[in-house]
Amino acid sequence: MASNLMRAVQFSKYGGGVADLKHVEVPVPTPGKDEVLIKVEAASINPIDWKIQNGYARPLLPRKFPHIPGIDAAGEIVKVGSGVQSFKAGDKVVATLNGGGALAEYAVAKEGSTVSRPSEISAAEAAALPIAGLAAHQALTQNAGLKLDGTDPKTNILITAASGGVGTFAVQLAKLGNAHVTATCGARNVDLIKSLGADEVIDYKSPDGKTGKSPSGRKYDTVIHCTTSTPWSTFQANVTPNGKIVDTTPSFGTMWSIGLKKITFSKQQLSTVLTDPKKENLEFLVKLVKQGKLKPVIDSTYPLSKVQEAWTKSSDGHATGKIIVEP
Repeated sequence: MASNLMRAVQFSKYGGGVADLKHVEVPVPTPGKDEVLIKVEAASINPIDWKIQNGYARPLLPRKFPHIPGIDAAGEIVKVGSGVQSFKAGDKVVATLNGGGALAEYAVAKEGSTVSRPSEISAAEAAALPIAGLAAHQALTQNAGLKLDGTDPKTNILITAASGGVGTFAVQLAKLGNAHVTATCGARNVDLIKSLGADEVIDYKSPDGKTGKSPSGRKYDTVIHCTTSTPWSTFQANVTPNGKIVDTTPSFGTMWSIGLKKITFSKQQLSTVLTDPKKENLEFLVKLVKQGKLKPVIDSTYPLSKVQEAWTKSSDGHATGKIIVEP
């Protein structure tokens, strides 16, 4: 490091929006005992980043203002804490950051949230993986109970907003689990979602798309719901009596509905995904990418100097796959 300062992007309050994203120079962070310092080569923007800015997690996050956002980062380790055993300077890695910090030239990550990045995987591909990939993995395996080794009997799954960050991963992972996948997306992305393995793809603006009705008349064992624009209850009529609806973008209304369904003893199960960034799961996803079994879909790449444009595109909700920022 030629200087002890780095370029970064910060916001200073809740609700400031893109206008409150400021380009600053701040000291390079120092890794703690169990942390690594990463020279960031690529970061990705997730909806949770701008939701945190809007106060979604207040008062827990941010821990203080001003705040450097960004949870997904890929790059090269330049320094390790005294207790770190798994990594050394020069190692290429991908990490989930505890509380943010990825939209900068350097970022600190916990050793336990950092995994090695094989040379076959670019920094941009790796940065696209953590939060969106882990949410899709958790929704399918933990919430829906799908085995991704293909040993389960064929199950029928509906994935809404399949062209988004979580959706593109969910389609591919569900196919690894031997599922029959019906997906909804915009008309412009139908061919893409078919190429990722979906068996049926519906334009979400069509009559069937609005209810998730399968063209082949199938009832769904599981719905992986990846959008806030349509309530999960829209799809209930097309779910089996014992089916599962997994909401990856839960609202207060979803939480209330979960409690109500338990009270009314409905056999249909409604659950939410609050992503738990487990290291072993991220390692599993990285392995799949290396093997060519999982492909991160990248919508666009922006330099850090144009992070406002990337932020706006993410918050508009029409990105296909992931939005990447490169310092």
